[in-house]
Amino acid sequence: MPLSDQSPLPQDFVELSARLGQDPLRVQGPGGNTSIKLGNILWIKASGTELAEARNGSIFVAVDLAGARNEARGAGDGTCMACLVDKTQSLRPSIETTFHALIEWPVVAHIHSVVTITHGINPEGRAAAREKLAGLPVDFIPYRKPGRPLTERIATTLDRTTQIWVLENHGLVCAGPDTTAVASLVEEVERRLELAPCATEMPDPAEPAPYGYNWLAASAGIAGDHRLCRLALGGSYYPDHVVFLGPALPEWRDGLVAPAAVRSGRGLVVKETATSAQRAMARCLVDVLKRLPPDWTPQKLSPEQEGELLNWDAEKYRQALAARRAEA
Repeated sequence: MPLSDQSPLPQDFVELSARLGQDPLRVQGPGGNTSIKLGNILWIKASGTELAEARNGSIFVAVDLAGARNEARGAGDGTCMACLVDKTQSLRPSIETTFHALIEWPVVAHIHSVVTITHGINPEGRAAAREKLAGLPVDFIPYRKPGRPLTERIATTLDRTTQIWVLENHGLVCAGPDTTAVASLVEEVERRLELAPCATEMPDPAEPAPYGYNWLAASAGIAGDHRLCRLALGGSYYPDHVVFLGPALPEWRDGLVAPAAVRSGRGLVVKETATSAQRAMARCLVDVLKRLPPDWTPQKLSPEQEGELLNWDAEKYRQALAARRAEA
């Protein structure tokens, strides 16, 4: 349902969505989503669209709030496709629509904050986050597959006073009575969880990148650090990495067709034909690893968890949209 055919969404909500989407330390490519409840309608970012484009086009879809809440509690298939107000439009509701509906606060923002991910992928970071966020209305949620499994886990400890959810190996959710309150919460969490880069910065390689690839700027410090290089090659730590880059990153070799790879001791390379989403995810991995304290021990997603994401129709849809954007 195009916004131009409806009462416009509050401009401050649109502006917050765009600002979050344009900050790669908070949202990468089509990741993250925002929503606002207006009467009996939930407006939410459509799957595969980018928050960065909130000002420029119709990236939001309207769903029936009561119907979405029923799906959050187990009715339907959890996609909320049956809850679309305008069933003739082509966009799908975000795969996270069920938890946006379940949370009663009017405005909800879910972002893939780099500092939150860095804290949330390891037990030391999660313990540190609990201390840093003490006094805030926060809940800490163990990793679950995005969509209804995550919603069901949030529901087990859902409290009307909770406004912040730290999602293990995933990201951050902030909710509140209005856009201003949510923006303030995001800023407060980001401030408290701030992590300065601790990896040694190294100049980009002077040699040409392998044929068909480009060097990812400012990634030499990761590839040149034995521990961080091993972590980049050793696993995947959050869902969107798996969806857009595949499990872990491979070591570059002749004949490689992966969208991104590690050239140990030199830097990360990204395929010239990679989509903007794939480039954003490669950058996100560098941004996370460069902030990882030496004594924190990241826990990767299991092969079973990776398989759930790779074989999921909802994520294949997001991949297809990203590919079409790259061709446009």
